[in-house]
Amino acid sequence: MDSMDIDQSNIGESPHLLLRPVSPLESGEGLPYAPENWPNPGDTWHWKVGPRISGKGYFVDRYLYPPKYLPGLDTEILRKNKVFRSRLSLQRYIRVHFPEADVQKFFASFSWSIPCRDGQGVLPQKQVQLPVYSSDEDPMRDDGSDTAVCKAGNEKCRSLMPQCEAETLPAMPCDICCGERKFCVDCCCILCCKLISLEHGGYSYIKCEAVVSEGHICGHVAHMNCALRAYLAGTIGGSMGLDTEYYCRRCDAKKDLFPHVNKFLEICQTVEYQGDVEKILNLGICILRGAQRDNAKELLNCIESTVIKLKCGTSLEDLWNDDTPTIWSDYSDSGEARENDTLQSLQDVTPIGPIPFNHEAEMHKLEEEIGEVLRALRKAQEFEYQIAEGKLHAQKECLSDLYRQLEKEKSELSRRVSGTDANSLMTNVLKRLDQIRKEVTKLKEMEEVAKGFGRTPRGVLEEYFHLNIED
Repeated sequence: MDSMDIDQSNIGESPHLLLRPVSPLESGEGLPYAPENWPNPGDTWHWKVGPRISGKGYFVDRYLYPPKYLPGLDTEILRKNKVFRSRLSLQRYIRVHFPEADVQKFFASFSWSIPCRDGQGVLPQKQVQLPVYSSDEDPMRDDGSDTAVCKAGNEKCRSLMPQCEAETLPAMPCDICCGERKFCVDCCCILCCKLISLEHGGYSYIKCEAVVSEGHICGHVAHMNCALRAYLAGTIGGSMGLDTEYYCRRCDAKKDLFPHVNKFLEICQTVEYQGDVEKILNLGICILRGAQRDNAKELLNCIESTVIKLKCGTSLEDLWNDDTPTIWSDYSDSGEARENDTLQSLQDVTPIGPIPFNHEAEMHKLEEEIGEVLRALRKAQEFEYQIAEGKLHAQKECLSDLYRQLEKEKSELSRRVSGTDANSLMTNVLKRLDQIRKEVTKLKEMEEVAKGFGRTPRGVLEEYFHLNIED
């Protein structure tokens, strides 16, 4: 036990322990951060720390795992997964199941506070005398000046938000992305490593809550837009096989996105700016597009009808005061009723007088459409250029080979002035010249692509570039 030293100079008093700074999500057993030989000799408790660090350099989240044979581990006192997440829950447990135990002496036998390694190296090891805490005192929050910090320096990190003690399981230890110095599993996208946003209920990101080991979830988050661009979200065919789902690149688990998108309309009712409402709804459309599930298709129709109303100039106040259902769960189970609701919603947004025109929305839509067209054109031109480059260079190499063969045959012919061999060589030279003339003509026809594939004769594209041109 080279990282922990017990000073026996004060027998009968609290021991002096050398506290070894540990890394985020690290775990271990026994002293100095967990009890030993309690309640019976030979009993060893395990400990684990979370990712959050206080301003004083200690872990905000620490977990204590008792020996599995202890009584009452499946009660409400311990919550779930047989792990103590707070000092108070451990106190309750001891007082209920070990009423004769000295709680203060128990907590004085090990250190509840666990120091963390800093960004530059290891904090100096300190020899401290373990204090005896009062029943309601939390050593991690002994004064108002001790605040938690995020590994990525994000003041709005989810891990810094007030949370229920048993709200979620701790994230699994990860030495891949979480090994990066400024990557926080709670607020950094696993795909782009940039911070997520908690704005508008956190609609723009998804968290993987798949249980990957006993008492641990994956816990990694990703921007929805990043997942869509990476073909890890939405409806994807082939080997991926997603239907309104999210595929976590870290643990290979799939997560249903329908409950996530189902909250969008409810979230939009609390948003004041129309541009943000359209942004949220458009993300929902991207996630649901192409879905095969009936409930996802129905939700898509509901969101699209809401977007139509916005495009036609309906104000946010009138939009949410409309009788048309805005949350999918309120939709009728009848397919005919849903169809009638959709048609009615389209009729409702058509006024008797002139149609209101939202100039800003239309210009934004046109800008996006033009941008998509130009990106597609550039991509198509790059593809055509690559095809032309490959075929033209291949034709050049073909001619180069023919010229080399012609020179070789002419050289052999010059050394033979008569005889059958000379006649044969002359025939070969003439055939080679004819072949070269044909390949040169072919090259000239291929060079028509300089005008662009759209102005190149169809026969040239089909014969020389192997492109099937539809009528």
